[in-house]
Amino acid sequence: MGENEAGLPNTSLQGKKMAYQKVKADLRTSGHSQYLDNDDLQATALDLEWDMEKELEEPGFDQFQPDNAEHQNLGHSETLDLRLDSIQPAMSPKGRFQRLQEESDCVTHYTRSAPKSNHCNFCYMLKMLCIATALFIFGIIIGYYAHTNCSSDASLPGTNNPQLYQEILKTIKAEDIKKSFRNLLQLSDSEDDMEISKKIKNHWIELGLEDAQFINYSVLLDVPGPSPGTITVSSTGQCFYPDGQPCREEARRGHSQDLFFSYAAYSAKGTLQADVIDVSYGTVDDLKRITKLKNTTNQIALLKLGKLPLLYKISLLERAGFGGALLYIDPCDVPESAVIRSEPFMVTLNPGGDPSTPGYPSHDGSFRQSRPNLTSLLVQPISASLVKMLISLPKLKMDKDTCIHLELPQNEKRTVSLQVQTVTKFKTVSNVVGYLRGLTSPDRYIIVGSSHRAGHSYKGQEWASSTAAITAFIEALMLRVKKGWRPERTIVFCSWGGTPWGKIGSYEWGEDFVKILQKNAVAYISFHSPIQGNSSLYPVASPSLQQLVVEKIKFNCMRRAQCLGANVSSVQIQGDADYFINHLGVPTVQFAYEDIKTLEGPSFLAEAIFPKHAAKIEELDPSFNLHEVITKLSGEVILQIASEPVLPFNALDIALGVQNSLKGNQPNVPSLLSLASRLRDSAELFQSDEMRPANDPKERAPSRVRMLNDILQDLEKNFLVPWVPPGFYRNILYHLDEKTSQFSILKEAWEHCSPQTSNETLQEALSNVLNSINSAHISFKAGLDLFESVLLGKN
Repeated sequence: MGENEAGLPNTSLQGKKMAYQKVKADLRTSGHSQYLDNDDLQATALDLEWDMEKELEEPGFDQFQPDNAEHQNLGHSETLDLRLDSIQPAMSPKGRFQRLQEESDCVTHYTRSAPKSNHCNFCYMLKMLCIATALFIFGIIIGYYAHTNCSSDASLPGTNNPQLYQEILKTIKAEDIKKSFRNLLQLSDSEDDMEISKKIKNHWIELGLEDAQFINYSVLLDVPGPSPGTITVSSTGQCFYPDGQPCREEARRGHSQDLFFSYAAYSAKGTLQADVIDVSYGTVDDLKRITKLKNTTNQIALLKLGKLPLLYKISLLERAGFGGALLYIDPCDVPESAVIRSEPFMVTLNPGGDPSTPGYPSHDGSFRQSRPNLTSLLVQPISASLVKMLISLPKLKMDKDTCIHLELPQNEKRTVSLQVQTVTKFKTVSNVVGYLRGLTSPDRYIIVGSSHRAGHSYKGQEWASSTAAITAFIEALMLRVKKGWRPERTIVFCSWGGTPWGKIGSYEWGEDFVKILQKNAVAYISFHSPIQGNSSLYPVASPSLQQLVVEKIKFNCMRRAQCLGANVSSVQIQGDADYFINHLGVPTVQFAYEDIKTLEGPSFLAEAIFPKHAAKIEELDPSFNLHEVITKLSGEVILQIASEPVLPFNALDIALGVQNSLKGNQPNVPSLLSLASRLRDSAELFQSDEMRPANDPKERAPSRVRMLNDILQDLEKNFLVPWVPPGFYRNILYHLDEKTSQFSILKEAWEHCSPQTSNETLQEALSNVLNSINSAHISFKAGLDLFESVLLGKN
């Protein structure tokens, strides 16, 4: 016997449809039952009939059919006996109730021969009428409670109901986020990091989150030593701390522990006396120019943060033979009001995870590699005020709107002695992880992450801002869960530890559960540092999620001018999304507010971590309305990905992004362009032939939806390449910044390529891009072939 798409036997379905049609026809000619004189009961019965009729289309409805039920041919009612078999659930539920409503008429129209005894006939009719009445009243009671339950929960899991999402999100209030934020800051002033983690965990449990727990790892951290770093000018003997203050005990006491946290984690340790060479931003062009003019061996580079990943620039300095680097932020690259114009800061030279266990989790008994430093350079961040003293910048009269970039004159020589005194030690990093298990697909995970305070004297506020926002969403979500609703997929909430040292908590957790996450992770939503400014919304999303993010911004910005005109991009970002993007190929979304001047300036300035309250959150967002916007935008994206039957990923946008990334000044390789065109064709076919029907409830089949979702969540994995320059994303769908649309690895390889050098680097980059596009094309094609074969098999 063949099956339809819903998995039901065809003959059974036809029988049910015939029963429904016959009873519906009988209803037109028969009078209403006495039991339907009551309008309330009639409406309730009809509601139940409609609900039960819908279940005919659901797979597995035959489970409700008793074994002794038989399909009857209602087209020949004159051949049937008046038995209870005629109202068994094998027939249409709607027909069942209508037959009961017509029972009195059915007796009068029945065509059997008259009984021999009028008394027996009367008793028989009375008996049947009593049974029918009891069953009918029982059905009404069931229908009433079923209707009540459905009304109490407006949306069942697996349905697209924006109204439900808004009901959940409307409980998120700015004043509640502000209160939570202040409470967290009070904790940071009085308790250590482990206590803060415990408070977060206990609060999540109080809100109702399931299985909230600690997941701890013993990792190698590079922390401040007994003394802060120093820079001594050889010609004068003057010694300075990184903030520009003289090396005196009173200056050190006045700055408390902040001086100690002005360092580069995992830098080489020791002392180096050498000339300072200004390399500007340390780009390939900058270093080509410098190395032609000067000997850079064992010299100290004066390096600006920004434009390119710091790890990449450090690798270029190592290749050029430098022995050290003084790192700073040019005041012209940041807003005039920003405190960071004159403050020292911390950076990390760790690409991610525990340096002593690269690529595998830090469990007790794991092999530990000896890696006290991750570079051969002595690296020291310093303030812009100290740079001005080193280059002896004259006080020039200038227009107040003019900003002069800091630069050491090429014909002047500065010799300094650089001392770095950090130490490495093993410490425990804790993650707080809690779950809200999905109802129908509990093995599919939407991961939502923020970070909590790390560093024994680290006084930043960003962690409290992100923790308050994610906690507000959890509270709103659990209020709905307590009323009986659940998402279709599991939502995993994570508060990461060890983020300043190189996203250590998230990396270790990802490496610990990599096999599960590779198969089951659907998306990652980041709450990292949501308020970095207050003038412009800055959304970042994977290509497959950009359309969803644009829709949410348009809907939510109708009432809020702060997020109008926001452009969604796929660019490298800071925070704990790194592992999920680069090692798992998981689609990612992050919302944040920024200053327009920062967005217009060089990228990667956010790699600097300020130990003081460099970004005072309450000054940027005094009413916490921006926090509320970020929380609601992120929350709606989470709810839709977790609850929609078909994942709201746009496959065609990936193909269009690939084509756009092949534009520009880089070499046009015909094979790449041709393959990108075929990828777009297959993506269009996949979008129209598979995704559109799956989004139609009338055409949706659970088995096909599951296969479709598996393909969608794995699409970005095709674009993970095995090797990239330090600091670059392995997921080549992400660009370095908004100003460049080319594939980052192709752009970097093309800049290195010259007639004097081998073009092996360029060829390797081209091969990686080609293989990624081809893999995605095969994935689309295999999906189309699979669906076609399944359809042919059912037919």
